[in-house]
Amino acid sequence: MLDRRSFLSLAAAGLSVTALVGCGGSPDASDDAPASDTTTEAEDEAGTGAVDTGKLIVGFDSSYPPYGYVGDDGEYTGFDLELAQEVAARNDWEVQLEPIDWDAKDTMLDSGAINCIWNGFTMEGREDDYTFSEPYMINGQVIVVRADSGIASFDDLAGKAVITQVDSAAYNVLAGEDATQAELAATFAGLETIGEYNTAFMQLESGAVDAVACDLSIAAYQLAAKPDAYVQLDEFLSEEHYAVGFKKGDDATADAVNEALRAMDEEGFVQELCDKYAEDGISYDNWCLA
Repeated sequence: MLDRRSFLSLAAAGLSVTALVGCGGSPDASDDAPASDTTTEAEDEAGTGAVDTGKLIVGFDSSYPPYGYVGDDGEYTGFDLELAQEVAARNDWEVQLEPIDWDAKDTMLDSGAINCIWNGFTMEGREDDYTFSEPYMINGQVIVVRADSGIASFDDLAGKAVITQVDSAAYNVLAGEDATQAELAATFAGLETIGEYNTAFMQLESGAVDAVACDLSIAAYQLAAKPDAYVQLDEFLSEEHYAVGFKKGDDATADAVNEALRAMDEEGFVQELCDKYAEDGISYDNWCLA
């Protein structure tokens, strides 16, 4: 993350989803004869990615503004969702926005219920688990406290209750991924987890917790909404990047997404979209896909 948002980068690996069909022998085959494999080569190579199916199924946390959330009109919207919709249109893919429980994202990706995770998704620490697009936004993990809390630095968090989203980049950093920050977390009165950040900030505002550990982008959104209620500490827990996560081995879809995002940037679409969400903390300065 920058001094105010996050970073990320990475690469991908391989895999293909194969369809298995029943086997059978000819009428005169002996009981010991091996069953014939009727799976076609096309079936062997079939996958669940958007390139294979012509449909981009976007898994996202619907309580993760400004990247993915429910708008005032009751429809799903957000910076990442608009990026995904434009990428799908440019590739002649159908697009399906699929709100998910964050804990279930891997199960849904493996099953084909979704074929990408596009939702302010941090790459760092997850490189071995997904095929990623190239990183497109800088991000970071930060701490937000109430403006009247008197907490001004990490040292002031000793004995305080800190909350973050379950299986988030912030949790991974504090729970042991980074030795220095794990030592910091050991000074907390407790490190709680919760399903989504909106509720975490409600608990912060009510005084139920003392601090929220979150993505820079989430902090920027919450501070933009309530500039007098919260303060972001100057120190960063980590620096990273956002990328689109695909099932391991779906390099073809990742490549197609990279190509479309580059074209969208060159044509000014990305700049315009960043400007649209500027009041929510999105800045074109943090776009990093060249």
